[in-house]
Amino acid sequence: MASHNNSHQSAKDEKKGANFFERFASRVAQATGSAWAFFVAMLAIIVWAVTGPIFHYSDTWQLVINTGTTIITFLMVFVIQKSQNKDSKSVQLKLNELIAANKLASNRLIVVEDLSENELDTLHNYYCRLAEETKKRMDMKESHSVEEAIENTEEKMKEV
Repeated sequence: MASHNNSHQSAKDEKKGANFFERFASRVAQATGSAWAFFVAMLAIIVWAVTGPIFHYSDTWQLVINTGTTIITFLMVFVIQKSQNKDSKSVQLKLNELIAANKLASNRLIVVEDLSENELDTLHNYYCRLAEETKKRMDMKESHSVEEAIENTEEKMKEV
């Protein structure tokens, strides 16, 4: 009984840590992608450059900027990757929903991201051939007409 409680608590703690990192990564990615973060970084570089003459452009002066930027870059790789993984997964889920909801779409494309590179190449070649056939039959610069868009919307509204 005690080992079950310990493993349950351990799983709970692990989930809590994962949620913390997810929230942290999301906030850091939002903050560092903002204009103010760019200007703070630029200000740091300007301050560093201006202090060059004060420190006689010493090796230590150069090491400060090199070390600082290396550490920040190293940590940001993990934050950006976490954020990118979450974004990618959400886009895949949205696309899966669209494929699953469309009667004419191939369900083979649901979770296509799990296919091997060779399988993806096969599908890519299929769609390239399909695009070539479409080009032969119609002007690719044309878009759907407004009337078609209204008709599609009306059909969707009937289903709701």
